[in-house]
Amino acid sequence: MRATTPRARGASALAARPAVTALAAAVLFTGVQFTLADGARADETPSVPPGTESTSPPPQVDANAPGLKLRGGATLAPAKVLDIISVVESQGGEERREDTPENVKMALQAEVLFGKDSAGLTSSANARIAEIAAEIKKQKATKVRVFGFTDDLGTYEHGKVLSKQRADAVQGVLNDQLGSAGITYEVRGYSEDYPIADNSSEEGRKKNRRVEVSFPRGESS
Repeated sequence: MRATTPRARGASALAARPAVTALAAAVLFTGVQFTLADGARADETPSVPPGTESTSPPPQVDANAPGLKLRGGATLAPAKVLDIISVVESQGGEERREDTPENVKMALQAEVLFGKDSAGLTSSANARIAEIAAEIKKQKATKVRVFGFTDDLGTYEHGKVLSKQRADAVQGVLNDQLGSAGITYEVRGYSEDYPIADNSSEEGRKKNRRVEVSFPRGESS
């Protein structure tokens, strides 16, 4: 959590933020799957910081396939990838998980890990992070991203420092719990960038104050 002075961002800063990424439009198939636990709910605009976009190749479509019927003179548009995203969020929003065919992203709200405006882990934080470490082991991931985020209260610079310190703290616990697993970490702090909820309410700001851990999905999962 950051200091409680609201701040208006300049136009240049807003321009630096990417628009909410469209999931995709496929030639042959379009759809998004949201799988929710009992009493759970999910935002439909998950954050997509640089480096976490899908890199799936587009499907190969044979325009001359006998089962593909086109009007005379019609041609196929280039195929595009549609990622099916499953999002599960705990009822209070403290924990959130996103699954795509390529990646797993697990997020914890700052309140379950840290004190107010602090990067010091709480006594219960290790158990929460251990669940993420177990999933990393299950997926046999060797590249792990740990990204920290804040709400839009206080200065952007303070949020940048705090979000990075919190990401560092979570990465340190993951490193201790995973041991010599040969994992490469990417750790960043994004301040208020890439919100997943509306910062105009405390409920929304609470969701935005979070640490996300993402990694590739294992082939055997």
